[in-house]
Amino acid sequence: MGEQLLQVNVDKIGSVTARLNLPKSLWVVTRGRRARAGHVVVVRALSDSATYNQLELPTGRLAKINPGDLLVGALGSRRALKGFVGDVPREVAAGDKLHLLNMGGVIGLCTGHHSSLGDAIQVEIIGTVCDEKGEARNIADAALAPCDRLEASAPLIFIAGACMNSGKTYAATELIKQATRAGLRVAAGKLSGVACLRDTLNMSDHGAIATASFLDCGLPSTVGISDLGPVAKTIIETLNESGPDWIVIELGDGILGGYAVDSVFDDDELIAHMAALVFCASDYVGVWGGIEWFRRRGLSVDVVAGSVTDAKMGEDFIEREFGVRAGNARRDGARLFALVRDKIERFVARRSSSEAELAPC
Repeated sequence: MGEQLLQVNVDKIGSVTARLNLPKSLWVVTRGRRARAGHVVVVRALSDSATYNQLELPTGRLAKINPGDLLVGALGSRRALKGFVGDVPREVAAGDKLHLLNMGGVIGLCTGHHSSLGDAIQVEIIGTVCDEKGEARNIADAALAPCDRLEASAPLIFIAGACMNSGKTYAATELIKQATRAGLRVAAGKLSGVACLRDTLNMSDHGAIATASFLDCGLPSTVGISDLGPVAKTIIETLNESGPDWIVIELGDGILGGYAVDSVFDDDELIAHMAALVFCASDYVGVWGGIEWFRRRGLSVDVVAGSVTDAKMGEDFIEREFGVRAGNARRDGARLFALVRDKIERFVARRSSSEAELAPC
């Protein structure tokens, strides 16, 4: 392309670029370029943060970010109700000022944040990472091959929530742990949110035999994705390769918001393999809203979990007033597992009966 390249040695590499296996010595283009989600950039940290000052590395380890550090991240957007909000700029060039939007290394222009947080760490663009021909590197370069159909699958357990921090990951990892202890092979994935390895590593730590997320599909976040169906099918198809008995799927953020969670439940192929739907919320109004939201789509919440059930009173109220089973991952993970297992066993029995009816005589 005739552009002059600059070689830089970086201090820390964000986990958002993990699939690229980047070295610490990289070539960058400093001239202004059209910015795209997933483009890999080298930035210099300009400020510190008392509450959000660590970078997750490709190993999953967290490293303190110091002003002056050269960091590798990827351009992306975020829509966190209880975190940072930001977008990919139209162009990036050396000297531009952007922000670190999450601990995985997603970089964008921060436009707001939750009142409990300080300002996002400001960073200065050093350049866009490129190959020897000057072509920009993108995390999509190492993405899984897309899958548009899902004809067969292990039973899927979807864990959705009213919003972030409602207890979804805790419920997912507890189900994985309990199922593994019961002798089941469980794979797990995360379909939506902003890129970070923490949740899938947590799933592995609790016994998941395989994990995958939208990051494996080359997405720094699911902001701006109109239909998550193909992403979900790619993740689930990959997880099925491990031969699991169950697949636990967490949907990051809430069913309403900026991460396209609703599109998952509009996909008939995904719903056909959904054996259980667990909904997490922090209060009764959230539970009611979730039940009603799914009802309008012709779906039923099977089990309510999350912080609303942290007290036994919450479980009792939900079962009495809403007629939906409730289980808490913190107080009694075995009971939550039993409720979900019952739903899955019934689903498997119905599926087996339907397949037998369709089989040729």
